[in-house]
Amino acid sequence: MILNHLVLGILCGLPTASPPGGAREPLPAAAVACGVDVLADEGFQRLQGRRLGLVTNHTGVTRNGITTVEALARAPGVHLVKLLSPEHGIRGAVDEAVADGRDDATGLPIISLYGPRARPAASDLADIDTIVFDLQDIGTRYYTYISTLGLVLEAAQAAGVDVVVLDRPNPIGGVVVAGPVADPQLASFTAYHPLPIRHGMTVGELARLFNTERGIGAKLEVVPCRNWDRSWLYDRTGLVWINPSPNMRSLTQALLYPGIGWLEATNLATGRGTDAPFERVGAPWINPTELAAAMWAADVPGAGFTPIHFTPSERQYRGQRCGGIQIAITDWRKFDPLKLGLALAGVLRSRYAEHWEPEGLRQLLADQPTYEAILEGRDPTAIEAAWAAELNQFRSLRKRYLLYPEPERQAHDP
Repeated sequence: MILNHLVLGILCGLPTASPPGGAREPLPAAAVACGVDVLADEGFQRLQGRRLGLVTNHTGVTRNGITTVEALARAPGVHLVKLLSPEHGIRGAVDEAVADGRDDATGLPIISLYGPRARPAASDLADIDTIVFDLQDIGTRYYTYISTLGLVLEAAQAAGVDVVVLDRPNPIGGVVVAGPVADPQLASFTAYHPLPIRHGMTVGELARLFNTERGIGAKLEVVPCRNWDRSWLYDRTGLVWINPSPNMRSLTQALLYPGIGWLEATNLATGRGTDAPFERVGAPWINPTELAAAMWAADVPGAGFTPIHFTPSERQYRGQRCGGIQIAITDWRKFDPLKLGLALAGVLRSRYAEHWEPEGLRQLLADQPTYEAILEGRDPTAIEAAWAAELNQFRSLRKRYLLYPEPERQAHDP
């Protein structure tokens, strides 16, 4: 029955992210309108007479599939002067440092914010009065688009330039908050602000938080989404999925990323260079049946594990046969990616200590106590319990900046 349900959903073009075997709620009556759609519906009045720099990439599109670049370039009374691109470039296709360039469609200059510089220089902003920001984030602290957001706010304030953020849904939901809160002393481009790994906020909400809590003080306006319920995952929005980066190819992978992404700082292959990034993990020194059995024994809610071999085409094991597991989300209501990540780290530490190199974890976790607890082999439940106080503090703080109501009964686990 579960298989038939999933196949029927695929054939009919229905979202398949609801829990297998669970009751499917009816789809919302109206699709979500992102900030750019709200702006267009208003006739771009908020931007009349302004000279714009647009921070965007291929995910910046209207509900009708028109790029935000094209929409602003055509908008009467609006002067789009230049484009600024984040990691992966303006087309979201590059997995390395990106050079400045020129947009083929419009002829506009493109300033890369993932190369020689991570923030706009004063000279980049000299001929504009407003930066518009339109990027699809995926809801995980170390996904760098939100770091670019913070640095753009800082540069804009220094240059006396306004910022308008066109909001988009958090694809993995806006309710769950989980993981260690980043230590400010371990700040980096993957830990711009003290956020938990899964922050449960939209880009617009984070812009408000950064601008106030970091004392940036930029002149900021957020254009909120319309019709978005923060309890929804992306499959309920009615919006077309666009891969936000080369290795983020589905909602499944986005939901796995908060638990698997930080492990790629180690010598574990996480599916990059295969057709299923973040859905499979392994290494040449792993016995797949042993790892799968250990992960089943860890009893991760809503997850299943199949032993596999795979050969990645990039990174440290390029061209090498790796033993590992294929990860399936078997129940979307119960699944918790942080529990998955902690369980996997615990198995690697206990069974493969002579091979697994965890030193890189410190950077993406951005939390020394969690890193040390993993090295000590502490129980995942105890590690999660140690996050409770700082997560409660963060939840209280974030309430000041939310743009969409929270559910009356709020579950902090999926």
